[in-house]
Amino acid sequence: MNGVTGRMGTNQHLVRSILAIREQGGVPLGNGETLMPDPVLVGRSEHKLRALSDMGGGLRWTTDLDSALADPSCEVYFDAQTTGRRFESVSKAITAGKNVYCEKPVATSAEQAMELYRLARSAGVKHGVVQDKLWLPGLRKLAALRDMGFFGRILSVRGEFGYWVFEGNTVPAQRPSWNYRKEDDGGIIVDMLCHWRYVLDNLFGTVKAVSCLGATHIPQRWDESGKPYECTADDSAYATFELEGGVIAHFNSSWTVRVRRDDLLTIQVDGTLGSAVAGLRECWCQSAGQTPRPVWNTDIDQPIDFREGWLKVPETQAFDNAFKTQWELFLR
Repeated sequence: MNGVTGRMGTNQHLVRSILAIREQGGVPLGNGETLMPDPVLVGRSEHKLRALSDMGGGLRWTTDLDSALADPSCEVYFDAQTTGRRFESVSKAITAGKNVYCEKPVATSAEQAMELYRLARSAGVKHGVVQDKLWLPGLRKLAALRDMGFFGRILSVRGEFGYWVFEGNTVPAQRPSWNYRKEDDGGIIVDMLCHWRYVLDNLFGTVKAVSCLGATHIPQRWDESGKPYECTADDSAYATFELEGGVIAHFNSSWTVRVRRDDLLTIQVDGTLGSAVAGLRECWCQSAGQTPRPVWNTDIDQPIDFREGWLKVPETQAFDNAFKTQWELFLR
């Protein structure tokens, strides 16, 4: 597990996925056998690796990636490094015959991403990329409504993602400073549009065309040491997608927006027979029969409470952590 000392590598992939799988006794394979992951933690900081190893009960760790790739007991290479480091390391892993599983995006350019895909196919190794949003409870409920035909013919999809990330001068920023430097492979377009692509492809139809406008709304921020720096990467993106079947989708993604909606991510689907709005965990739906009939009149207060008539989609199953769910699928 390379890059495991970073925020995502530690929290979502090590603690909430691999350690959680070990805690539950492994991954059942369906044939009476159980697969138990035995991770080797890889990174550049001995101090951080040792601390994570101790937290996990004495996990193996190293700062030498080449030695880990040469170890025949290591069958899967996982990469959660910063994006710019991924191409070289994943290429090495594929050449060493390892199955590869990566955080998104897999590379900083389409050319490098396709090269990794071709290398993995040629080598015959299993390969996958994190697509965690597909296993969020809210989106799984949305998919269930789609499968039941609730929407009728789907017309459009609207996504709103983001929150206000503080500049760092008065209130500490919630995201690392490299996110806002293009030279360090930062930017919300490279970070988030890959999510919307696989969500649209898997839930609503293959993307045929995309138009995207990126913007850097905040020109200066303060880094982890309190020093000001120039923001050279986009912090907001406004994208429209055309899908096969005629569905139109639009996603606003921003680290410069204040939230007045149900969740940090909301996706609204409108169809001829009904609509639904999904957040990270919850989903609300409104059928054609529950749809109000508003009339435009600016001379009176709005008489309709538009939140009435929306029903909360019930919990019909327990949902595990989205990252853990995909880890189990990959390991099987």
